[in-house]
Amino acid sequence: MSKLKEFKKHLRPGQVYRRAELARRSRSVDRHLQELLKEGVLKRLAGGVYYCPRKASFGEVPPEDEKLVRAFLKDDDFYVASLNAYNALGVGTTQLYNEKLVYNRKRDGRHTLNGRNFYFLKNRPIPRKPSEEFLMVDLMNNLDFLMEDKETVRNKVAEKALSMDQGKLRKAVRQFGGARTKKFFEDLLNRSNVSYVL
Repeated sequence: MSKLKEFKKHLRPGQVYRRAELARRSRSVDRHLQELLKEGVLKRLAGGVYYCPRKASFGEVPPEDEKLVRAFLKDDDFYVASLNAYNALGVGTTQLYNEKLVYNRKRDGRHTLNGRNFYFLKNRPIPRKPSEEFLMVDLMNNLDFLMEDKETVRNKVAEKALSMDQGKLRKAVRQFGGARTKKFFEDLLNRSNVSYVL
């Protein structure tokens, strides 16, 4: 069996690989990568990041966001947030967004991976599992990213917040709220005579 065929045996459709990871399987990794890119067995996603396409009846399936980000960061400690998730809260957000936010501990700034836009935010608290309370706090943290009428959204968030579980909301604000978000919820709940301590 040729070295290239042996190398190909270790590739799994749907997986994202870093060059360093592939180099452990080949002494001629750059030559093998060039050959596999020509054959279409691998696709280049970003510098040093490759994808082994998975085929479906309608064509190639793009890699999952989490796999892309994991390979790019070389880390599992991140959370991919979609601004579209706020639309389910019923607080007046209706726009659809292509860019996703990535809360992580390593990178800042905008990066394009496989033609998709990600905005990396370093050192933001990373939720284990997003809840409705987290999404409310996250929305207020990211209000400047949204192409919505800000005043309308603030008013609807205020209205909804008062009907939510105050203990859970309080905890989410403490854990995930930025300074402006904490002030927003503190002022809101103080005006409503709700006992609230951050």
